[in-house]
Amino acid sequence: MNSQQIAVGLDIGTTKIAAMIGRLDGYGKLEIIGMGQAKSLGVHRGVVTNITQTIESIKQAIQEAEQQSGLDIKSVIVGIAGQHIRSLQHSDYIIRQNSDDVIEDQDIDNLIENVHNLVMLPGEEIIHVLPQEYKVDGQAEIMEPRGMYGSRLEANFHIVVGQISSIKNIGRCVKSSDLNVADITLEPLASAEAVLSQEEKEAGVVLVDIGGGTTDIAIFKDGIIRHTAVIPFGGNVITEDIKEGCSIIEKQAELLKVKFGSAWPGENKENEIVSIPGLRGREPKEISLKNLSKIIHARVVEIIEQVYLEIKNYGYDENKKRLIAGIVLTGGGSQLKHIKQLVEFVTGMDTRIGFPNEHLASGSDEEFASPIYATTVGLVLKGLNKSNNGEISVIDPNEDQNPQIFKKEEQEIEPEEIKDEVLEEEEEAEQIEEAPNLEPKSRKGFLDNWADKFRNFLNDDL
Repeated sequence: MNSQQIAVGLDIGTTKIAAMIGRLDGYGKLEIIGMGQAKSLGVHRGVVTNITQTIESIKQAIQEAEQQSGLDIKSVIVGIAGQHIRSLQHSDYIIRQNSDDVIEDQDIDNLIENVHNLVMLPGEEIIHVLPQEYKVDGQAEIMEPRGMYGSRLEANFHIVVGQISSIKNIGRCVKSSDLNVADITLEPLASAEAVLSQEEKEAGVVLVDIGGGTTDIAIFKDGIIRHTAVIPFGGNVITEDIKEGCSIIEKQAELLKVKFGSAWPGENKENEIVSIPGLRGREPKEISLKNLSKIIHARVVEIIEQVYLEIKNYGYDENKKRLIAGIVLTGGGSQLKHIKQLVEFVTGMDTRIGFPNEHLASGSDEEFASPIYATTVGLVLKGLNKSNNGEISVIDPNEDQNPQIFKKEEQEIEPEEIKDEVLEEEEEAEQIEEAPNLEPKSRKGFLDNWADKFRNFLNDDL
Protein backbone atom coordinates (compact mmCIF):
# COMPACT_ATOMS: atom_id res chain seq x y z
CA MET A 1 0.00 0.00 0.00
CA ASN A 2 1.11 3.54 -0.70
CA SER A 3 2.20 4.94 2.65
CA GLN A 4 0.64 8.28 1.64
CA GLN A 5 -2.87 6.84 1.45
CA ILE A 6 -5.00 8.43 4.15
CA ALA A 7 -8.24 7.53 5.92
CA VAL A 8 -10.36 9.68 8.22
CA GLY A 9 -12.38 8.10 11.04
CA LEU A 10 -15.35 9.96 12.55
CA ASP A 11 -16.62 8.67 15.90
CA ILE A 12 -20.00 10.24 16.74
CA GLY A 13 -20.33 9.37 20.41
CA THR A 14 -22.55 10.43 23.29
CA THR A 15 -19.75 12.19 25.18
CA LYS A 16 -17.47 13.35 22.37
CA ILE A 17 -17.23 13.55 18.60
CA ALA A 18 -13.73 12.68 17.42
CA ALA A 19 -12.14 12.93 13.96
CA MET A 20 -8.81 11.18 13.32
CA ILE A 21 -6.65 11.34 10.18
CA GLY A 22 -4.17 8.51 9.76
CA ARG A 23 -1.95 6.64 7.31
CA LEU A 24 0.23 3.55 7.46
CA ASP A 25 3.98 3.96 7.79
CA GLY A 26 6.60 1.74 6.16
CA TYR A 27 6.15 -0.88 8.90
CA GLY A 28 2.37 -1.11 8.51
CA LYS A 29 1.71 0.84 11.72
CA LEU A 30 -0.81 3.66 11.99
CA GLU A 31 0.65 7.15 11.92
CA ILE A 32 -1.82 9.75 13.18
CA ILE A 33 -1.32 13.06 11.38
CA GLY A 34 -4.38 14.91 12.65
CA MET A 35 -6.83 14.64 15.52
CA GLY A 36 -9.78 16.78 16.51
CA GLN A 37 -12.59 16.40 18.99
CA ALA A 38 -15.54 18.37 20.28
CA LYS A 39 -18.05 17.91 23.05
CA SER A 40 -21.07 15.97 21.85
CA LEU A 41 -24.20 17.94 22.76
CA GLY A 42 -26.76 16.49 20.33
CA VAL A 43 -26.35 12.72 20.87
CA HIS A 44 -28.07 10.65 23.56
CA ARG A 45 -27.12 7.00 24.03
CA GLY A 46 -25.65 6.86 20.54
CA VAL A 47 -28.74 8.35 18.86
CA VAL A 48 -28.80 11.85 17.34
CA THR A 49 -31.34 13.97 19.22
CA ASN A 50 -30.28 17.42 18.00
CA ILE A 51 -29.22 17.70 14.35
CA THR A 52 -27.93 21.30 14.58
CA GLN A 53 -25.72 20.76 17.61
CA THR A 54 -24.34 17.49 16.22
CA ILE A 55 -23.41 19.19 12.93
CA GLU A 56 -21.63 21.97 14.83
CA SER A 57 -19.69 19.43 16.91
CA ILE A 58 -18.68 17.47 13.79
CA LYS A 59 -17.49 20.68 12.12
CA GLN A 60 -15.42 21.64 15.17
CA ALA A 61 -13.75 18.21 15.37
CA ILE A 62 -13.04 18.16 11.61
CA GLN A 63 -11.68 21.71 11.66
CA GLU A 64 -9.28 20.90 14.48
CA ALA A 65 -8.06 17.77 12.67
CA GLU A 66 -7.59 19.79 9.47
CA GLN A 67 -5.53 22.43 11.27
CA GLN A 68 -3.23 19.80 12.76
CA SER A 69 -2.69 17.95 9.49
CA GLY A 70 -2.83 20.82 6.99
CA LEU A 71 -5.32 18.76 4.95
CA ASP A 72 -8.86 19.48 3.84
CA ILE A 73 -11.15 16.59 4.72
CA LYS A 74 -13.95 15.72 2.33
CA SER A 75 -14.62 12.03 3.09
CA VAL A 76 -14.90 10.06 6.34
CA ILE A 77 -15.44 6.53 7.67
CA VAL A 78 -18.32 6.83 10.15
CA GLY A 79 -18.96 4.65 13.17
CA ILE A 80 -22.53 3.72 14.04
CA ALA A 81 -23.85 2.44 17.37
CA GLY A 82 -26.70 3.33 19.72
CA GLN A 83 -29.49 1.68 21.64
CA HIS A 84 -31.47 1.10 18.41
CA ILE A 85 -28.93 -1.51 17.21
CA ARG A 86 -29.88 -5.18 17.57
CA SER A 87 -28.63 -8.44 16.06
CA LEU A 88 -30.08 -11.80 15.04
CA GLN A 89 -29.01 -15.13 13.55
CA HIS A 90 -30.37 -16.37 10.21
CA SER A 91 -29.77 -19.25 7.79
CA ASP A 92 -30.37 -18.93 4.04
CA TYR A 93 -29.52 -20.77 0.82
CA ILE A 94 -29.53 -20.57 -2.97
CA ILE A 95 -29.79 -23.28 -5.65
CA ARG A 96 -27.13 -22.76 -8.29
CA GLN A 97 -28.22 -23.14 -11.91
CA ASN A 98 -25.08 -24.97 -13.04
CA SER A 99 -23.46 -27.24 -10.47
CA ASP A 100 -20.65 -28.07 -12.92
CA ASP A 101 -19.22 -24.58 -12.41
CA VAL A 102 -17.23 -23.80 -9.26
CA ILE A 103 -18.65 -21.46 -6.64
CA GLU A 104 -17.54 -17.85 -7.26
CA ASP A 105 -17.96 -14.45 -5.64
CA GLN A 106 -21.18 -13.88 -7.56
CA ASP A 107 -22.79 -16.90 -5.91
CA ILE A 108 -21.91 -15.61 -2.46
CA ASP A 109 -23.15 -12.13 -3.41
CA ASN A 110 -26.46 -13.67 -4.52
CA LEU A 111 -26.77 -15.48 -1.20
CA ILE A 112 -26.08 -12.30 0.77
CA GLU A 113 -28.55 -10.40 -1.41
CA ASN A 114 -31.17 -12.97 -0.39
CA VAL A 115 -30.56 -12.07 3.24
CA HIS A 116 -30.89 -8.35 2.49
CA ASN A 117 -34.38 -9.09 1.18
CA LEU A 118 -35.52 -10.26 4.60
CA VAL A 119 -38.51 -8.37 5.98
CA MET A 120 -37.53 -6.48 9.13
CA LEU A 121 -39.70 -4.81 11.74
CA PRO A 122 -41.30 -1.51 10.64
CA GLY A 123 -38.72 1.27 10.59
CA GLU A 124 -35.69 -1.06 10.69
CA GLU A 125 -32.98 -1.69 8.14
CA ILE A 126 -30.18 -4.26 7.81
CA ILE A 127 -26.77 -2.70 8.47
CA HIS A 128 -24.41 -5.69 8.39
CA VAL A 129 -24.75 -9.20 6.96
CA LEU A 130 -21.84 -11.21 8.39
CA PRO A 131 -21.39 -14.81 7.14
CA GLN A 132 -20.54 -17.33 9.85
CA GLU A 133 -19.91 -20.62 8.06
CA TYR A 134 -21.14 -22.22 4.85
CA LYS A 135 -22.66 -25.52 3.74
CA VAL A 136 -22.24 -26.93 0.22
CA ASP A 137 -24.68 -29.73 -0.68
CA GLY A 138 -25.11 -30.48 3.02
CA GLN A 139 -21.39 -30.54 3.86
CA ALA A 140 -21.06 -28.31 6.92
CA GLU A 141 -18.34 -26.21 8.61
CA ILE A 142 -16.96 -24.76 5.38
CA MET A 143 -15.23 -21.41 5.94
CA GLU A 144 -14.29 -20.72 2.28
CA PRO A 145 -16.68 -22.18 -0.34
CA ARG A 146 -15.09 -20.40 -3.32
CA GLY A 147 -13.66 -22.85 -5.84
CA MET A 148 -15.84 -25.78 -4.66
CA TYR A 149 -18.44 -27.64 -6.71
CA GLY A 150 -22.05 -27.88 -5.56
CA SER A 151 -25.64 -27.06 -6.42
CA ARG A 152 -26.93 -25.88 -3.01
CA LEU A 153 -25.00 -23.12 -1.23
CA GLU A 154 -26.13 -22.42 2.31
CA ALA A 155 -24.79 -20.21 5.11
CA ASN A 156 -25.46 -19.06 8.65
CA PHE A 157 -25.43 -15.29 9.03
CA HIS A 158 -25.09 -12.81 11.85
CA ILE A 159 -27.32 -9.85 10.95
CA VAL A 160 -27.02 -6.39 12.52
CA VAL A 161 -30.15 -4.27 12.32
CA GLY A 162 -30.81 -0.59 13.14
CA GLN A 163 -33.56 1.98 12.89
CA ILE A 164 -33.73 3.69 9.48
CA SER A 165 -34.45 7.10 11.01
CA SER A 166 -31.44 6.96 13.34
CA ILE A 167 -29.13 5.87 10.51
CA LYS A 168 -30.44 8.60 8.19
CA ASN A 169 -30.01 11.24 10.92
CA ILE A 170 -26.33 10.33 11.29
CA GLY A 171 -25.94 10.43 7.52
CA ARG A 172 -27.61 13.82 7.33
CA CYS A 173 -25.34 15.27 10.04
CA VAL A 174 -22.25 14.10 8.15
CA LYS A 175 -23.62 15.30 4.81
CA SER A 176 -24.60 18.69 6.26
CA SER A 177 -21.04 19.08 7.55
CA ASP A 178 -19.86 19.10 3.90
CA LEU A 179 -18.50 15.56 4.17
CA ASN A 180 -19.04 12.40 2.14
CA VAL A 181 -19.61 9.03 3.77
CA ALA A 182 -16.83 6.77 2.47
CA ASP A 183 -17.97 3.85 4.61
CA ILE A 184 -20.06 3.01 7.68
CA THR A 185 -18.95 0.51 10.32
CA LEU A 186 -20.54 -0.82 13.48
CA GLU A 187 -18.49 0.75 16.28
CA PRO A 188 -17.79 -2.43 18.30
CA LEU A 189 -16.33 -3.98 15.12
CA ALA A 190 -14.08 -0.93 14.75
CA SER A 191 -13.00 -1.14 18.38
CA ALA A 192 -12.24 -4.84 17.91
CA GLU A 193 -9.98 -3.94 14.97
CA ALA A 194 -7.98 -1.68 17.27
CA VAL A 195 -7.62 -3.73 20.47
CA LEU A 196 -8.07 -7.45 19.71
CA SER A 197 -5.45 -9.82 18.31
CA GLN A 198 -6.25 -12.51 15.76
CA GLU A 199 -5.27 -15.14 18.34
CA GLU A 200 -7.91 -13.83 20.73
CA LYS A 201 -10.56 -13.86 18.02
CA GLU A 202 -9.68 -17.47 17.22
CA ALA A 203 -9.70 -18.59 20.86
CA GLY A 204 -12.95 -16.82 21.67
CA VAL A 205 -13.18 -13.36 23.22
CA VAL A 206 -15.74 -10.79 24.36
CA LEU A 207 -15.08 -7.15 23.51
CA VAL A 208 -16.84 -4.76 25.90
CA ASP A 209 -16.62 -1.12 24.82
CA ILE A 210 -17.93 1.06 27.66
CA GLY A 211 -18.71 4.44 26.13
CA GLY A 212 -20.43 7.51 27.48
CA GLY A 213 -24.00 6.57 26.52
CA THR A 214 -23.88 2.87 25.61
CA THR A 215 -21.88 -0.29 26.24
CA ASP A 216 -21.14 -2.14 22.99
CA ILE A 217 -20.49 -5.90 22.94
CA ALA A 218 -18.91 -8.04 20.23
CA ILE A 219 -18.17 -11.76 20.67
CA PHE A 220 -15.64 -13.51 18.43
CA LYS A 221 -14.95 -17.24 18.10
CA ASP A 222 -12.87 -19.10 15.48
CA GLY A 223 -11.92 -15.72 14.03
CA ILE A 224 -15.57 -14.90 13.19
CA ILE A 225 -17.97 -12.38 14.72
CA ARG A 226 -20.61 -14.44 16.52
CA HIS A 227 -22.70 -12.03 18.55
CA THR A 228 -23.19 -8.28 18.91
CA ALA A 229 -25.29 -6.23 21.31
CA VAL A 230 -25.70 -2.68 22.56
CA ILE A 231 -26.60 -2.02 26.20
CA PRO A 232 -28.21 1.42 26.74
CA PHE A 233 -26.00 2.21 29.75
CA GLY A 234 -22.53 3.73 29.84
CA GLY A 235 -20.31 6.08 31.77
CA ASN A 236 -22.86 8.90 31.74
CA VAL A 237 -25.36 7.00 33.90
CA ILE A 238 -22.61 6.51 36.50
CA THR A 239 -22.00 10.27 36.45
CA GLU A 240 -25.74 10.87 36.72
CA ASP A 241 -25.97 8.61 39.76
CA ILE A 242 -23.07 10.45 41.44
CA LYS A 243 -24.74 13.79 40.69
CA GLU A 244 -28.02 12.69 42.25
CA GLY A 245 -26.49 10.74 45.14
CA CYS A 246 -24.09 13.51 46.18
CA SER A 247 -26.27 16.51 45.22
CA ILE A 248 -23.59 18.13 43.05
CA ILE A 249 -23.48 19.44 39.48
CA GLU A 250 -22.66 17.17 36.53
CA LYS A 251 -19.16 18.52 35.83
CA GLN A 252 -18.15 18.01 39.46
CA ALA A 253 -19.62 14.49 39.39
CA GLU A 254 -17.61 13.63 36.25
CA LEU A 255 -14.38 14.96 37.77
CA LEU A 256 -15.05 13.04 40.98
CA LYS A 257 -15.61 9.82 39.02
CA VAL A 258 -12.45 10.21 36.97
CA LYS A 259 -10.15 11.46 39.74
CA PHE A 260 -11.32 9.51 42.81
CA GLY A 261 -13.90 6.97 41.59
CA SER A 262 -13.51 3.23 42.18
CA ALA A 263 -15.71 0.28 41.24
CA TRP A 264 -14.62 -1.54 44.41
CA PRO A 265 -15.91 0.08 47.66
CA GLY A 266 -13.64 -1.99 49.87
CA GLU A 267 -10.63 0.04 48.68
CA ASN A 268 -11.73 3.20 50.52
CA LYS A 269 -11.74 3.82 54.23
CA GLU A 270 -14.69 5.34 56.04
CA ASN A 271 -12.75 8.46 57.01
CA GLU A 272 -11.54 9.40 53.49
CA ILE A 273 -13.39 12.44 52.22
CA VAL A 274 -13.09 14.93 49.36
CA SER A 275 -14.15 18.56 49.48
CA ILE A 276 -16.01 20.05 46.50
CA PRO A 277 -16.05 23.86 46.11
CA GLY A 278 -19.50 25.35 46.68
CA LEU A 279 -21.39 27.18 43.93
CA ARG A 280 -21.27 30.97 43.98
CA GLY A 281 -19.96 31.42 47.48
CA ARG A 282 -21.79 28.51 49.07
CA GLU A 283 -20.03 26.34 51.62
CA PRO A 284 -17.84 23.51 50.24
CA LYS A 285 -19.47 20.07 50.16
CA GLU A 286 -17.64 17.14 51.73
CA ILE A 287 -18.17 13.73 50.14
CA SER A 288 -17.09 10.38 51.52
CA LEU A 289 -15.03 8.36 49.01
CA LYS A 290 -16.56 5.22 50.52
CA ASN A 291 -20.06 6.41 49.57
CA LEU A 292 -18.80 7.54 46.15
CA SER A 293 -17.46 4.04 45.46
CA LYS A 294 -20.72 2.44 46.61
CA ILE A 295 -22.68 4.56 44.11
CA ILE A 296 -20.29 3.68 41.28
CA HIS A 297 -20.16 0.00 42.28
CA ALA A 298 -23.96 -0.41 42.13
CA ARG A 299 -24.24 0.95 38.58
CA VAL A 300 -21.14 -0.82 37.23
CA VAL A 301 -22.40 -4.16 38.57
CA GLU A 302 -25.67 -3.54 36.71
CA ILE A 303 -23.77 -2.92 33.45
CA ILE A 304 -21.57 -6.00 33.96
CA GLU A 305 -24.60 -8.19 34.68
CA GLN A 306 -26.20 -7.03 31.40
CA VAL A 307 -22.94 -7.88 29.60
CA TYR A 308 -22.85 -11.30 31.27
CA LEU A 309 -26.47 -11.92 30.20
CA GLU A 310 -25.46 -11.30 26.56
CA ILE A 311 -22.55 -13.73 26.96
CA LYS A 312 -24.98 -16.33 28.32
CA ASN A 313 -27.37 -15.65 25.41
CA TYR A 314 -24.50 -16.43 23.04
CA GLY A 315 -24.21 -19.83 24.78
CA TYR A 316 -20.59 -19.64 25.98
CA ASP A 317 -21.06 -22.64 28.29
CA GLU A 318 -21.18 -25.00 25.27
CA ASN A 319 -17.84 -26.65 24.49
CA LYS A 320 -17.78 -25.35 20.90
CA LYS A 321 -18.55 -21.81 22.09
CA ARG A 322 -16.07 -21.50 24.93
CA LEU A 323 -14.43 -18.07 25.18
CA ILE A 324 -10.89 -18.97 26.16
CA ALA A 325 -9.49 -15.42 25.83
CA GLY A 326 -12.09 -14.03 28.24
CA ILE A 327 -13.12 -10.38 28.22
CA VAL A 328 -11.37 -7.30 26.84
CA LEU A 329 -12.57 -3.95 28.22
CA THR A 330 -12.09 -0.75 26.24
CA GLY A 331 -13.66 2.68 25.86
CA GLY A 332 -13.57 5.52 28.36
CA GLY A 333 -15.44 3.53 31.01
CA SER A 334 -12.69 0.90 31.10
CA GLN A 335 -10.41 3.43 32.80
CA LEU A 336 -12.47 3.38 35.97
CA LYS A 337 -10.30 2.18 38.83
CA HIS A 338 -10.70 -1.52 39.79
CA ILE A 339 -13.28 -2.23 37.05
CA LYS A 340 -11.11 -5.08 35.71
CA GLN A 341 -11.18 -6.83 39.10
CA LEU A 342 -14.94 -6.31 39.44
CA VAL A 343 -15.63 -7.79 35.98
CA GLU A 344 -13.53 -10.84 36.84
CA PHE A 345 -15.36 -11.21 40.16
CA VAL A 346 -18.88 -11.00 38.62
CA THR A 347 -18.24 -13.10 35.47
CA GLY A 348 -15.45 -15.42 36.57
CA MET A 349 -13.71 -14.76 33.22
CA ASP A 350 -10.16 -13.54 32.60
CA THR A 351 -10.21 -9.83 31.84
CA ARG A 352 -7.78 -7.27 30.47
CA ILE A 353 -7.96 -3.62 29.41
CA GLY A 354 -7.69 -3.13 25.62
CA PHE A 355 -5.34 -0.39 24.37
CA PRO A 356 -4.96 0.48 20.66
CA ASN A 357 -1.22 1.15 21.09
CA GLU A 358 -0.22 -2.12 19.33
CA HIS A 359 -1.27 -0.64 15.97
CA LEU A 360 0.23 2.82 16.48
CA ALA A 361 3.54 3.88 14.96
CA SER A 362 6.44 4.51 17.29
CA GLY A 363 6.60 8.09 18.42
CA SER A 364 2.81 8.49 18.43
CA ASP A 365 1.30 10.70 21.09
CA GLU A 366 0.63 8.62 24.20
CA GLU A 367 -2.84 10.14 24.39
CA PHE A 368 -3.93 8.20 21.31
CA ALA A 369 -3.02 4.90 23.00
CA SER A 370 -5.85 5.43 25.50
CA PRO A 371 -8.91 3.13 25.37
CA ILE A 372 -10.96 6.31 24.87
CA TYR A 373 -9.76 6.41 21.23
CA ALA A 374 -10.08 2.69 20.49
CA THR A 375 -13.14 3.18 18.24
CA THR A 376 -11.61 6.13 16.37
CA VAL A 377 -8.33 4.27 15.75
CA GLY A 378 -10.33 1.23 14.62
CA LEU A 379 -12.34 3.30 12.13
CA VAL A 380 -9.15 4.63 10.54
CA LEU A 381 -7.68 1.10 10.40
CA LYS A 382 -10.91 -0.21 8.84
CA GLY A 383 -10.75 2.50 6.20
CA LEU A 384 -7.11 1.79 5.36
CA ASN A 385 -7.66 -1.98 5.26
CA LYS A 386 -10.72 -1.71 3.03
CA SER A 387 -8.94 0.65 0.65
CA ASN A 388 -6.08 -1.86 0.51
CA ASN A 389 -8.59 -4.58 -0.41
CA GLY A 390 -10.17 -2.37 -3.05
CA GLU A 391 -13.51 -2.18 -1.21
CA ILE A 392 -13.53 1.61 -0.92
CA SER A 393 -11.68 4.36 -2.75
CA VAL A 394 -8.38 5.43 -1.25
CA ILE A 395 -7.30 8.96 -0.39
CA ASP A 396 -3.98 10.13 -1.72
CA PRO A 397 -3.02 13.77 -0.98
CA ASN A 398 -0.32 13.68 -3.65
CA GLU A 399 -2.88 13.29 -6.40
CA ASP A 400 -4.41 16.68 -7.21
CA GLN A 401 -7.20 15.09 -9.20
CA ASN A 402 -8.47 13.18 -6.17
CA PRO A 403 -11.40 15.20 -4.79
CA GLN A 404 -11.39 13.49 -1.40
CA ILE A 405 -8.53 15.34 0.26
CA PHE A 406 -5.87 17.85 -0.71
CA LYS A 407 -3.22 20.15 0.75
CA LYS A 408 -4.52 23.41 2.07
CA GLU A 409 -2.87 26.58 3.25
CA GLU A 410 -1.81 26.60 6.87
CA GLN A 411 -4.31 28.17 9.23
CA GLU A 412 -2.96 29.31 12.54
CA ILE A 413 -6.05 31.18 13.73
CA GLU A 414 -8.11 29.12 16.12
CA PRO A 415 -11.89 29.83 16.12
CA GLU A 416 -12.87 32.00 19.06
CA GLU A 417 -15.72 29.66 19.97
CA ILE A 418 -13.29 26.77 20.46
CA LYS A 419 -10.90 28.97 22.42
CA ASP A 420 -13.60 30.19 24.78
CA GLU A 421 -14.93 26.67 25.38
CA VAL A 422 -11.47 25.26 26.05
CA LEU A 423 -10.56 28.12 28.41
CA GLU A 424 -13.84 27.77 30.28
CA GLU A 425 -13.36 24.02 30.79
CA GLU A 426 -9.72 24.46 31.79
CA GLU A 427 -10.61 27.13 34.36
CA GLU A 428 -13.30 24.94 35.90
CA ALA A 429 -11.01 21.91 36.01
CA GLU A 430 -8.28 24.00 37.64
CA GLN A 431 -10.75 25.31 40.20
CA ILE A 432 -11.59 21.80 41.36
CA GLU A 433 -8.13 20.26 40.90
CA GLU A 434 -6.36 23.09 42.73
CA ALA A 435 -8.87 23.45 45.54
CA PRO A 436 -6.90 23.15 48.78
CA ASN A 437 -9.34 20.69 50.33
CA LEU A 438 -9.79 18.42 47.33
CA GLU A 439 -7.20 15.77 48.16
CA PRO A 440 -8.53 12.94 50.32
CA LYS A 441 -8.03 13.58 54.00
CA SER A 442 -8.67 11.62 57.10
CA ARG A 443 -11.48 12.52 59.45
CA LYS A 444 -12.63 10.73 62.55
CA GLY A 445 -15.65 9.02 63.48
CA PHE A 446 -19.12 -0.21 31.77
CA LEU A 447 -18.24 -6.28 5.59
CA ASP A 448 -19.99 -5.76 3.69
CA ASN A 449 -21.75 -5.30 0.61
CA TRP A 450 -24.40 -3.08 2.10
CA ALA A 451 -21.88 -0.26 2.42
CA ASP A 452 -21.87 0.83 -1.23
CA LYS A 453 -25.64 0.71 -1.44
CA PHE A 454 -26.11 2.61 1.80
CA ARG A 455 -23.47 5.21 0.94
CA ASN A 456 -25.19 5.85 -2.40
CA PHE A 457 -28.51 6.06 -0.59
CA LEU A 458 -27.13 8.77 1.70
CA ASN A 459 -25.45 10.72 -1.09
CA ASP A 460 -28.51 10.59 -3.35
CA ASP A 461 -31.35 11.12 -0.91
CA LEU A 462 -30.04 13.44 1.77
